Amino acid sequence: MRVHIRRMIPPRFDVTPEQIDRVVATFYAAIRRHEVLGPVFAGHVADWPEHEAKIARFWRNAILYERGYDGNPMQVHMRAGDVKAQHFAPWLMLFDETLRRTLPAETARAWSALAHRIGAGLRMGVEDLRERRPGPPVLR
Repeated sequence: MRVHIRRMIPPRFDVTPEQIDRVVATFYAAIRRHEVLGPVFAGHVADWPEHEAKIARFWRNAILYERGYDGNPMQVHMRAGDVKAQHFAPWLMLFDETLRRTLPAETARAWSALAHRIGAGLRMGVEDLRERRPGPPVLR
């Protein structure tokens, strides 16, 4: 007889689901007020509570290894059509500010590092896949 032992993967860092919800809600309140990012998001988000719940599931999956999110962030950002590489710097700045204001310093630093890694990947995808220009690749 085979016994399945479910191994619990420890979180990437110490944060609660409630803290994740608070960060997401605070961040998207700031996004809605942002002069550049607000209109981009407003063009794609019809139901803010649902969007925030979905993004909270994304972060719970990325940090706590919960299985509630099954989306493809790269595909979503590529399909949006108006997400540009230059949008990621202000996005990350606002996110970092939100983390610093709402979380203990160590948790904010750890989450920021993860967000910057994810953001760099998304930014590169947007630059490389959508903003590709004719000719040989530019290696920087």
